[in-house]
Amino acid sequence: MTFLDQLRAAESANASMLCVGLDPEPARFPAGVARDAEGIYNFCAAIVEATADLVIAFKPQIAYFAAHRAEAQLERLIARMRAVAPQVPVILDAKRGDIGSTAEQYAREAFERYDADAVTLSPFMGFDSVAPYLKYPGKGAFLLCRTSNPGGDDLQNQRLASVPGQPLLYEHIAKLAQGPWNTNGQLGLVVGATYPQEIERVRELAPTLPLLIPGVGAQGGDATATVQAGWRGAAGATTGPVIVNSSRAILYAGNGPDFADAARAAAQATRAQLQAARG
Repeated sequence: MTFLDQLRAAESANASMLCVGLDPEPARFPAGVARDAEGIYNFCAAIVEATADLVIAFKPQIAYFAAHRAEAQLERLIARMRAVAPQVPVILDAKRGDIGSTAEQYAREAFERYDADAVTLSPFMGFDSVAPYLKYPGKGAFLLCRTSNPGGDDLQNQRLASVPGQPLLYEHIAKLAQGPWNTNGQLGLVVGATYPQEIERVRELAPTLPLLIPGVGAQGGDATATVQAGWRGAAGATTGPVIVNSSRAILYAGNGPDFADAARAAAQATRAQLQAARG
């Protein structure tokens, strides 16, 4: 199955647009969970097992593992995901952006070492920084387009005077991803939930691409506005899948020994809210 096939299958099987982001912060772990690399694995594995039937995807953020020398634990965690949730694709949140042989090595890291189904990328060095990832059959890549942080305005919301029609930079990225850059049919876009009007504009420009939408929950994005801006379709089908990510609001929903149960309850509530917004 391609990454898009996996997304659609998980969306249908789990009736979900919810992606659980795995951003483990040992300082926030509940009592009884070790604050080391092995504790990171145990904490995240418990979250995965508690939410496996509720999500469209899992999104581990590589920096939270690498900072604590837990790369080997990330490999084990993704293997665990394959065992308990084989129907759920894994998006490695790495935001890589480099060219040539370096990009080839980053692609190898994402798809061969970690066995991810998709990876997040920065497109700002141009298509030759994206192309190495598209050589992997069936694998996906999400390009940063209109991100949820306030500083995104510094570049993404600026007009390109040299491009016909003078689009905003994020609009230009959306058009490239929908069109000439999508050589393997597996590109998607990252659009922040804090900008629902921009989500709607990106959906207009890229109607068939999957949208990875962070920012719901702790960052303050509105789940209902997010879905209404980005989802298109009827009878349970989407033209381009919508993947709404929530990390901290689910990971740290509880701080006791029942933290995994609390995470499951938070995931269930968020999933229900997202599904209700589809109408």
